[in-house]
Amino acid sequence: MQSPRDILADLWTLAGGDPAALDAVSLTGEEPQLPSSFRVAAAAQVSIAATGLAAAGIWTLRSGQSQAVAVDMTHAVAECRSERYLRLDGKPPPPAWDVIAGVYRTGDQRFVRLHTNFPHHRDAVCKVLQCKPEREEVAAALLQWNGADFETAAYAAGGVVALMRSHAEWSALPQAKALAELPVLTIEKIGEAPSRPWPAGSRPLAGLRVLDLSRVIAGPVAGRTLAAHGADVMLIAGPELPAIPWLTIDTGRGKLSSFVELKSEQGRHTLRALLAEADVFAQGYRPRALASLGFSPGDAARISPGIVSVSLSAYGHSGPWANRRGFDSLVQTATGFNHAEGEAAGIDGPKELPAQMLDHATGYLMAFGAMMAKARQAREGGSWHVRVSLAQTGRWLWGLGRIADGLKTQDLSGKAVQPFMEDVPSGFGQLHAVSHAAKLSETPAFWAQPAMPLGSHPPEWPQRG
Repeated sequence: MQSPRDILADLWTLAGGDPAALDAVSLTGEEPQLPSSFRVAAAAQVSIAATGLAAAGIWTLRSGQSQAVAVDMTHAVAECRSERYLRLDGKPPPPAWDVIAGVYRTGDQRFVRLHTNFPHHRDAVCKVLQCKPEREEVAAALLQWNGADFETAAYAAGGVVALMRSHAEWSALPQAKALAELPVLTIEKIGEAPSRPWPAGSRPLAGLRVLDLSRVIAGPVAGRTLAAHGADVMLIAGPELPAIPWLTIDTGRGKLSSFVELKSEQGRHTLRALLAEADVFAQGYRPRALASLGFSPGDAARISPGIVSVSLSAYGHSGPWANRRGFDSLVQTATGFNHAEGEAAGIDGPKELPAQMLDHATGYLMAFGAMMAKARQAREGGSWHVRVSLAQTGRWLWGLGRIADGLKTQDLSGKAVQPFMEDVPSGFGQLHAVSHAAKLSETPAFWAQPAMPLGSHPPEWPQRG
């Protein structure tokens, strides 16, 4: 199996990085760190190290100054589970899942996973099953269904579910074959534009403006990472859109937070005005959803020539599932991870990865891609588009190899994580939260803005400098 350093070198080369820059990186710690047959710790360390290396490279472009980058593997793993270590005024997180979320058997003895944390997704599942949102009723109703038929019907009704597949079953699907043609992330020039000069500032991303239109984990983690290196990140939420409060707190560090109603012309006008002055436009809407409102990557490039657009999807931007909704837990289920972990553990049924690793690693890959594209924009000009997906990240993680007896590893203790925690104020109360794992010697990462409730700030950019 490749070492973490070799994995990082491949990722860095894929994104067009100078191989000489890898000499500045120190990766410490040993696998495994968590009970899993997959290399989740390596994925955590490498994806975070890539962002640190990109930030250091941008600082060199801006200042001429080089610096060392260090990432400890245990710290990286803790950051990729940051939501479970967060404490608000000393209190742990509330239950993470809706009462009917989780795994069920179907009538053909398959397993399906339901993601019902948002009310409209729960309502869609219950409409298909014609039952109340109670666990016993859902279980009984699903025993009347063929698993694949239920998956199809639930998606058609607006739900988000996944049939558990083996990796072989997933690999045989047209969607998996479409992804097999794609690297873990793509960076492409999509239009001509003059290069933008770097604004003044004492941090790698100081003065850069990032619009963050995302929810849950992957996209928000990307914005949080860019903010850690000094970017002005504005989280845009809809006043009527559901949210998961604990994740809003954890991933909101470093960001401004504004409400914009994209269903209204006034809201779209506001977003166009923000976009016209933005450097990065990161979004986690389903493919074509923002395009229908006039905010495709091509639209963004016309509104703001020289923009870097970053698009996140669940199952990739090509193939028959390109427009399918999804979350980390569902992509794990659909693409073979839950089946493989269950087999490795010797159980009859799915077993989850010990972290939302597809989400977190994808978030860091988003931030990495955004920074690498921005560096190219500064050198070459042009408007750029970065694309990632949870399923592509899953394919990358699978390709890193398996760890024999990895499931026998002891989980990280609170004592092991404690050195990486910090206490910070927020608009919610005092936070005890995981600090950023990429340590830069000259421009240390930190969050200048406290996490705030959604909609706390006007949709206006702060003055540069």
